[in-house]
Amino acid sequence: MEKHFILATAGHVDHGKSALVKALTGTDPDRLPEEKARGITIDLGFAELNLAGPSDEQFQVGIVDVPGHEDFVRNMIAGVGSIDLALLVVASDDGWMPQTEEHLQILTYLGVNRIVVALSKSDLGKVDFVSEQVRENLKGTPFADAPIVPTSVRSSDGIEKLRSALASEFSTLSPSRDAGKPRLFIDRSFTLKGIGTVVTGTLSGGSLREGETVFVQPKGLSTRVRSLQSHGRNIPLVQPGTRTALNLPDLQAGTDVDRADVITTRLFEPSSTLDVLLTASARLPGGTQIKSRVSAWVHHGTTRALAKIIFTENDSLAVGQSAVAQLRLSAPLLAFVGDRLIVRDASGQRTVAGGVIFNVGSDAARSNHERALLATRSVAPDDVALAVWTEVSSKGIMEPSRLLDRSHFSAEEIAQALQRLSDHGEIFLSEKVGAKMLVWRELREQIGATVDATHKKQPERRGVELNALRAEFSWLPPLVFDELIIDLCRNDFVRTGSVIAKKSHRATLPLQLKSAAEKIHVALSAKPFDPPARKDLSQDKELRQALRFLIEQAEVIEISTEVVLLRAAFDQMQSVVSDFISSNGPSTASQLREKLGTSRRVIIPFLEYLDRAGVTRRVGDQRLLAQKASAAKVTDAAAAP
Repeated sequence: MEKHFILATAGHVDHGKSALVKALTGTDPDRLPEEKARGITIDLGFAELNLAGPSDEQFQVGIVDVPGHEDFVRNMIAGVGSIDLALLVVASDDGWMPQTEEHLQILTYLGVNRIVVALSKSDLGKVDFVSEQVRENLKGTPFADAPIVPTSVRSSDGIEKLRSALASEFSTLSPSRDAGKPRLFIDRSFTLKGIGTVVTGTLSGGSLREGETVFVQPKGLSTRVRSLQSHGRNIPLVQPGTRTALNLPDLQAGTDVDRADVITTRLFEPSSTLDVLLTASARLPGGTQIKSRVSAWVHHGTTRALAKIIFTENDSLAVGQSAVAQLRLSAPLLAFVGDRLIVRDASGQRTVAGGVIFNVGSDAARSNHERALLATRSVAPDDVALAVWTEVSSKGIMEPSRLLDRSHFSAEEIAQALQRLSDHGEIFLSEKVGAKMLVWRELREQIGATVDATHKKQPERRGVELNALRAEFSWLPPLVFDELIIDLCRNDFVRTGSVIAKKSHRATLPLQLKSAAEKIHVALSAKPFDPPARKDLSQDKELRQALRFLIEQAEVIEISTEVVLLRAAFDQMQSVVSDFISSNGPSTASQLREKLGTSRRVIIPFLEYLDRAGVTRRVGDQRLLAQKASAAKVTDAAAAP
């Protein structure tokens, strides 16, 4: 199976990077007239290299050729942000030079783990001396054991050995992961006659399909991909780790979309503030590299933005040191947790640090302890378990489906990590809510204690109305509150309709309310089919509390907001209505009122109640028994108006 990789050149100006690319691929990556005239690379160039690995694997390699001149480091950084391997070119006649060093530091900051060194212009001699010099300069870096291959484009010496060395390195690498979050950092945007706008870049994080809807970020514009190409070939699907060209005819190149924009298939929120771990290379000249609150250029993907750097625990960043910092950007950009960036001074002339983003959309109120917790991700940016645990720990409560959506991890990887934490009892997890277990238990205990307190204060109530409880915990998101209620009811609590109570709770009438309840019984018993108006039974607080208790205990039936009946009277009235209609057929409210000896004030809401309960059915001005009405038994649930 063909594997896709990205290779970028690196090295000092005039060391022969572009010439080597042409020797390897047959393609001259210098495409601009100015580059031809000046004889140096100014902007990014591109080529395709196909290699066969040691075990007959096939590698389709997109090459990004970068400028080596110090004036174009910005362009160089734009080309090496999503690469798998670097080809560091050092000329045999010049040896290690300033831009060789700066490019090496940039590769290290960006987390590139493997390089191949090409000693160009080997026909000019000094190969052994420069090889030793290169090996010495690679000491203490991740590239200490990198292969060094002498090459000459004039004589073609070493070109095949270089191809073999590259193939050997690619055979040890895994292709770019498909996390279902494709990002194309645009490095070119132009218009072709009859085709429209075309953008190019290196695809990472996921695949793109022809006809797919995509978004231009951070602008938030949406459009459709008319066609896809890779190295001049039309293809329906592009995999991550591939040089990609997209035809976006609905957009205007240079206005709607340009270099520094990012193409995605989901609309993510851009960030104006980032939490990062910054590192200043020990290879830099001694002293302080960055002071807190200074401004510097932050390079991310193919874009850059001026940022104020705020160190959270230090006043500055010294050579060879790392420090947690907050970057306050002059313009928002689309960044993911785990992304790497480069920091250059405000003049744009000197690379001073590199960083790993450990939090996007930083909360200014976040404590230093929380930032330190999140910063541990920087040690292992590809560890999904670490990322998930630190995110849950810092947030306390979160929505699982949105957790770390701006990260390199797939939804499946995040879900699996959450499930492992749940299985170990470290978090509470449901479909819509997740929380650190300590936080969840505390919230659950708070709600449980509130219900307990209500039981003690109002023992006559069968429980607590959920709406009242929700209002008391209004600071909780609705989804979280609902899930807490569900969780409480798994054990010691029970929900009945809109009321929650402890399972052990039994509503009891306090002594001071018993006389009020007796008054209500007496009043309702005097004329059971034509009782007093409800307002006459609720003239003070004790009467209202007692009446609510009697209704909740079903000793009194609440016919409407105006009428209540003793349960025995209600049952008798229902029986009389059923018998009368059975014997006489459809009956009017007036006929039923006369039969019961009640008033219109009572009979109308009573019959409407029976209609709702399914005992009777109104047809015009008459009532019929509903189907199986003679056997109907009114339950508390059905009786609710």
